[in-house]
Amino acid sequence: MTSKARRLSSNQASIILKNERGIEELVNLINQVELEYPIEVSIGEFKDSRSKAQNRLQHQWWKDAESQGDQKAWEYRAYCKLHFGIPILRRDSREYRDAYDQVLRPLSYEHKLILMREPMDYPVTRAMTVKQHTEFLDMVKEHLNGLGFRLTDPEEMMICQSHE
Repeated sequence: MTSKARRLSSNQASIILKNERGIEELVNLINQVELEYPIEVSIGEFKDSRSKAQNRLQHQWWKDAESQGDQKAWEYRAYCKLHFGIPILRRDSREYRDAYDQVLRPLSYEHKLILMREPMDYPVTRAMTVKQHTEFLDMVKEHLNGLGFRLTDPEEMMICQSHE
């Protein structure tokens, strides 16, 4: 597995070093920098914004809901993003709240739901920290259990994954 580099914008770059070979990629990235103005370089431990296990569990729960309910997985997903995810992000980020309120809040409920699903797929859980995503999953679980759905147990999922 090599390092992951991605261009954030014309004047920003980010790289995640996963092994020793990543240092060479970092040096190559630094050699590409044109010092037209001062730049900031920061090195620290990488902290993933949300865990892969949370992501897998979330997608499994959409499948669980679809198999037991009368809607498609993407419909449950869109509903939960709008009703649970957006409020968490609005509560925790003034910048997110201001942007949402300016652009999306005036839209009709139906249009908001359309934005939460493909092909628009308005970023909600992607913008969450692990803690926020945990809170979101707890709300989703409570909601879907309240509809009578039996959801995959995260512990069972972890056990199954460890045997793969």
